[in-house]
Amino acid sequence: MPIGLFALAIGGFGIGLTEFVIVGLLPEVAATFGVDEATAGWLVTGYALSVAVGAVVVTASTTRLPRKAVLLSLLVLFIAGNLLSAVTPSFEVMLAARVIAALNHGAFFGIGSVVAASLVPAEKKAGAIAIMFTGLTTANVLGVPFGTFLGQSLGWRSTFWAITAIGVVAFFGILFLVPKAGTADKPASLRQELSAFRSGQVWFTLLVTVLGFGGMFGAFTYIAYTLTGVSGFDAATVPWLLILFGAGLFAGNILGGKAADRALDRTLLIVLAALAVILVVFALTAGSQLATYASLVLMGGFGFATVPGLQTRIMQAAPTAPTLASGANIAAFNVGNALGAWLGGLTIAAGLGYTSPLWVGAALSVSALAVMVAASARQARTAPAPVPVSV
Repeated sequence: MPIGLFALAIGGFGIGLTEFVIVGLLPEVAATFGVDEATAGWLVTGYALSVAVGAVVVTASTTRLPRKAVLLSLLVLFIAGNLLSAVTPSFEVMLAARVIAALNHGAFFGIGSVVAASLVPAEKKAGAIAIMFTGLTTANVLGVPFGTFLGQSLGWRSTFWAITAIGVVAFFGILFLVPKAGTADKPASLRQELSAFRSGQVWFTLLVTVLGFGGMFGAFTYIAYTLTGVSGFDAATVPWLLILFGAGLFAGNILGGKAADRALDRTLLIVLAALAVILVVFALTAGSQLATYASLVLMGGFGFATVPGLQTRIMQAAPTAPTLASGANIAAFNVGNALGAWLGGLTIAAGLGYTSPLWVGAALSVSALAVMVAASARQARTAPAPVPVSV
């Protein structure tokens, strides 16, 4: 694989750490600012909504700019947001800092997906996108657990100082390792990029992304409370349990990308069905620590196995204008994050317990599966073989 893919993965690692590490630190941050669980959850929901806005607005406003320069500018925004998070004096400023950091996220992964796909032959595009997203999954395998451990040991602010430093490393990684060949193609006009949204399959894919990723994230947002309040784990063990979840993400991302290169829609159908089953089983067996170990791995694996396939699918549905469609799908992932976190918070606030987000996730995953069945059936009836992505 081209070394530029690994440079993109470095950026993905820092951004993924920013998004997910807050989950393990949510109880500590809530205690610092004196807010309840549902209010603290806005640090997750607010971030996700900002990603959704940034993915479309920032990508649309930079379609005619050199992609490498855009990626570097986005990392500057990332560094600024995390630096402010490290020194924030209040919950409100913390939320604002999360919004600032989030604005780069969607555009980075959207543009980065196009760049990654441009570096490899057509039959390896899903695998290339998976390599870029390996940074995101590695952040969960290593970054989130150790970031949580660092925050619990030295205070949660120390974690954001560390993320700021990672952002600086990521900046120079992109600067020196991403080849110009991957970003030198002539950008499409905004009108051409917007034409992607005339495709019904683009909208189908966006809806599957919202519901499918919302299913996993609805369960994951409050996982620290589930692990301590239902499964009976000590809070100090949460970082190590998150390693299991992160290992599942890593494996699911790689295997899902390889499977999607062979049979795209079939892979997505199988993975979404499996995710719904796993979430139901997790909800029913969360009181068992042994079962929880397995559920964490499988939830992460099947949840993230959808990512390279969905990202590839939307780029195939918009072959002449992939950049904005790719960014919109990153936005859809984070609308799903926000939806899942919001619904999970509502169920907890309603007194339904810390397993209720798992049931919310299962319902969203079943909905995603239903939409994917309809999308696949319609494509089989009306569309020829997918056109290779033009980037």
